[in-house]
Amino acid sequence: MSKVRRRLAAHFTVQFFFLWMFVLVTLIVVLLLVIRYLTNQDLKKTFPVGALDTIITETVENGESVTVPSHWTDQLTERGYWLQVVDAEGKVVGAISAPNRLPASYGTAELLQIEENGRFDSFRVGTKFSDAGGAPLLYMLGTEDRGPAKLEAWIRAYGEAGRVRQDALQELTRQLASENAYVQIIDVSGAIVQSVGDSARKEPYRPLELIAMRAEPGLYPSDMSFYYDSSSGHTWILHKAKAGPPFASQPILHEVILTLVITGGVVLLLTFVFSVWHGYRYGQPLLLFVDWFERMGQGRYQEALTEKDRKKVFRKNGRIRLRYRLYKEVIAGFYEMAARLEASERERSRLEKTREEWMTGISHDLRTPLSTIQGYGHLLESGTFEWTEPELREMGKTIREKGDYMVDLLQDFSLTFQLKNNALPFLLENVELNEFVRRIVLRYVNDVTIGHVSFSFECEERALTVRANPKWFQRMLDNLISNAVKHNPPGTLITVRTGSEGADAWIEVEDNGAGMDEETMRNLFDRYYRGTNTEEKTDGAGLGMSIAKAIAAAHQGRIEVKSRVGEGTVVQVRLPLAERPEA
Repeated sequence: MSKVRRRLAAHFTVQFFFLWMFVLVTLIVVLLLVIRYLTNQDLKKTFPVGALDTIITETVENGESVTVPSHWTDQLTERGYWLQVVDAEGKVVGAISAPNRLPASYGTAELLQIEENGRFDSFRVGTKFSDAGGAPLLYMLGTEDRGPAKLEAWIRAYGEAGRVRQDALQELTRQLASENAYVQIIDVSGAIVQSVGDSARKEPYRPLELIAMRAEPGLYPSDMSFYYDSSSGHTWILHKAKAGPPFASQPILHEVILTLVITGGVVLLLTFVFSVWHGYRYGQPLLLFVDWFERMGQGRYQEALTEKDRKKVFRKNGRIRLRYRLYKEVIAGFYEMAARLEASERERSRLEKTREEWMTGISHDLRTPLSTIQGYGHLLESGTFEWTEPELREMGKTIREKGDYMVDLLQDFSLTFQLKNNALPFLLENVELNEFVRRIVLRYVNDVTIGHVSFSFECEERALTVRANPKWFQRMLDNLISNAVKHNPPGTLITVRTGSEGADAWIEVEDNGAGMDEETMRNLFDRYYRGTNTEEKTDGAGLGMSIAKAIAAAHQGRIEVKSRVGEGTVVQVRLPLAERPEA
């Protein structure tokens, strides 16, 4: 026992040690994330110029070559950018994701043109000169930008007097939608004269707004390209949604790391002392619980404490000793838990059995209509037979009915769990019960597809008003009545009644049909219970009565059932009246 005590003490010492270490690591991660967030915001705001500044700071120059940190390769590639580093002779000494059509060296005129215009070929290029390492280098960060070329082509193809022709709007809109983009045409004052594509902006552009968009593109949700139509004085602006993830953070500052290491050392020392004390403080009582768990593992649920354990836990006067007082509620809970474990084990076995039966049933329900659909599909696909139009319509009708059946089945399954988790909107309003139920019954009476049973409706003379959601209340009654229709033989009479008793209104669905045995009644509202009927014609998977019960509960009501085999069934729904009857 002493070895176990030492092991438990050591275990809790290590546990508390790592717990505090986790807190420390979490603190470090949070601080790093804050710093990373601030760095990301700066990069997002000033990219690509800000990214060039960071790349220059992190790049290592090695004589005639340069080494750019590897993490920039993934970041630039994901964003669709490339990087070239040009030395004093115009030679490219470093590159990331550079397209093949970019040259390996540049002439003086080419570099001046890139610096002046910010473009090379179809690329938009940002540049930054650096001589921090002693040798002059030009960093060029570029990305594919065919926006100006597209705008020029669209002006030629669709433009007229600086605007898009009316007959070309539909085609241009389609092209823009495929690229997740839109075009705005502004005059010299910045007013929007025409918008093509999905754009909600109506206000004019301020004089410096477009300049700001170019200077700090990271603050705006789209990449922009411009083309000036000299003949009309209008400027065409192409907005295209940005693609790719944001840039990652820069390396953490050395001073921050040093501060965290010192803080972590102090916390670690305090944690170690505190953990040793807690290890011995809580280790002894846990030995009692270990023995207790061993007995429960052997199924000895009633033997909570042995006589020896009682002497350790309780004084002669019956009070709990000081070292165990912290676990007073736990000890009481163990007694209660032991009693529940046996009942839970029995319930688990029962639910597992019904769940397996339910899964078997729903698999059968889906497999049967799918087989029908698949069979018709093969026949139509083979081309072996020639079908008449009535035959094709009959096939289509069958396929649609099977599809509707499967959709209804899956919707019932989803609805069951939505009701269980209170995930449905449930707005209540005053409903006059007699008229509401009468209309539902009348719909069944007029249904020509239901000919094997008959219906009767009886109601109370005075009006009965309840608070209900008409949609789901009707669904509940449909489930109850449909259940009586489906599971009874021809000639059955189904009687629906309404009435009141005290502060409650009630609805009864009674039939004189087949009835149910005790097991079926006990499991009738279990959402995993299906019974023995798995025929497709039952049009469901045993979820209807479970849904009805959940809807009744959502209306602050309840459902009760009475039945005898061969004598029929009575299902009663009780709901609180919206207006209490006068005494």
